[in-house]
Amino acid sequence: MTATLLLTNGRIHTMNPGNVMATAVAIRDGRIVAVGGDELLELRDGGEWIDLGGRGVVPGLVDAHVHFQHFAISLQNVDLDGAATRAEALARVRDFASRGDRREQLRGRERLPEREWLRGRGWSQDAWPDRAFPTAADLDAIAPDRPVFLSHKSGHAAWVNSVALRLGGIDAATPDPPGGQIQRSPDGAPTGILFEEAIDLVADHIPRPTTEAIAAAMRAAQEYCWSVGLTGLHDFDGRDCFRALQLLRERGELGLRVVKNVPVYRLEHALGVGLRSGFGDDWLRIGGVKIFADGALGSRTAAMLAPYEGEPDNRGIVVTDKEEMLERAREAAGGGLSLTVHAIGDRANHDVLDVYELLRREEGQNGGPRLRHRIEHVQVLHPDDVDRLAKLDIIASMQPIHATSDMDMADRYWGERARLSYAWRTLWDSGALVVFGSDAPVERIDPLPGIHAAATRRRADGRPGPDGWYPEQRLALWQALYAFTGAAALTSGQAIHQGSIAPGKLADLTIFDRDPFDVPAGDLLSLGIDATVVGGQFRHRRF
Repeated sequence: MTATLLLTNGRIHTMNPGNVMATAVAIRDGRIVAVGGDELLELRDGGEWIDLGGRGVVPGLVDAHVHFQHFAISLQNVDLDGAATRAEALARVRDFASRGDRREQLRGRERLPEREWLRGRGWSQDAWPDRAFPTAADLDAIAPDRPVFLSHKSGHAAWVNSVALRLGGIDAATPDPPGGQIQRSPDGAPTGILFEEAIDLVADHIPRPTTEAIAAAMRAAQEYCWSVGLTGLHDFDGRDCFRALQLLRERGELGLRVVKNVPVYRLEHALGVGLRSGFGDDWLRIGGVKIFADGALGSRTAAMLAPYEGEPDNRGIVVTDKEEMLERAREAAGGGLSLTVHAIGDRANHDVLDVYELLRREEGQNGGPRLRHRIEHVQVLHPDDVDRLAKLDIIASMQPIHATSDMDMADRYWGERARLSYAWRTLWDSGALVVFGSDAPVERIDPLPGIHAAATRRRADGRPGPDGWYPEQRLALWQALYAFTGAAALTSGQAIHQGSIAPGKLADLTIFDRDPFDVPAGDLLSLGIDATVVGGQFRHRRF
């Protein structure tokens, strides 16, 4: 067997227990045919031969929690992430709106319906000095005549102006929808902040982009993904996203391996056509059914067993109670669809684990398959629940960058409970499968910041100090990398084809400018992504 692509003189970390390190890998027809050393030179026979010059190589990095449509679209909207004050956020909105208006004028055409809306995301009032929520009036001052919709960094709140409130039919008499809340001033008038299911009262009025427009945005977004070392992702957006992904797949333009999860509100349709977890191919396949148990820390809507610190009346919001969740879980599992449940607060995680315990018992009684069920985020656990994920064989799908982003809020609102928040090492040591992602566009999709956060529990600027935040939860570098590679493959049932560098597996590789294991943990962010290989093809290359 000859190779069409031969990579030599590398520091190749196979993530394969039987062959941990290698210096060369041979590739043919999109798959790995051999892994070893200089003896592979005999396989080149006219194929492309590349000297890696000592660069570090790992299996292709996979982001196990992404909202890909929203990430792709976010690249076209105003970015409020990192705005240090309300004034800075408003200035970004104002500048973005004026640039868009000038572009339309130069093109000599009127603004299209979807352009009437001014959209953005990434603001967080907890990053501002007063930590006070903004208002519709703030936006009215800079955009009085067009609707404005700005998602909170967490995605669990929205900041809108008065035009958007009117389009959503929201006034003092509007009741809170189930699982949501309209923030109100003392006189009952809406302030312009919407939580959880209340967000849809406005969001449902935003014109949907066409499938072609979403696909075009995704083509640009996957270029960015390759540049940061990603070869695959697990998506959590809805039908429009799935349609665009299918369009890219049909055209041969999908260059990331995508596991597509199904929103619970589409469960009936998924069951009706017989979709099962694992259906599809190596490029696009079905994952599980996504259910929301609660909200988020940033909006203080994560469901807690005890009140938030300093807020004796606030225990968060239960989006889906246990009874309804169990009913949906039984329906999904009965049709061969696994569950993947968003749970952040300790009450939410406790309730979800109770549901999974009943589901596992019923799987055993009925002789059904043991499906790969997940909890998304697992941000804070009650001590009594720590070992339950491993015992129930439930996957902990977590986002390490959330820990360093959220640590100040976690200390402020959860107090001592923060000791068991973002507890990757505790869960790993318990025997649970821990898989990592970014939750983009909530955070940057780049895996390196997540790897750095997992290994250091520190922000890029070094805070909170050399040992990190709750340093006992740090992971070794190989564990952090495994959570982005082998664990992702096990989670999606693709370990036979992905997750390690071994003969017969797909030739998906991430190539660093240096061996990451030679870099101190604190300097991991200095690593560069020199190349990304998907299916034996260079999708990104700097050498």
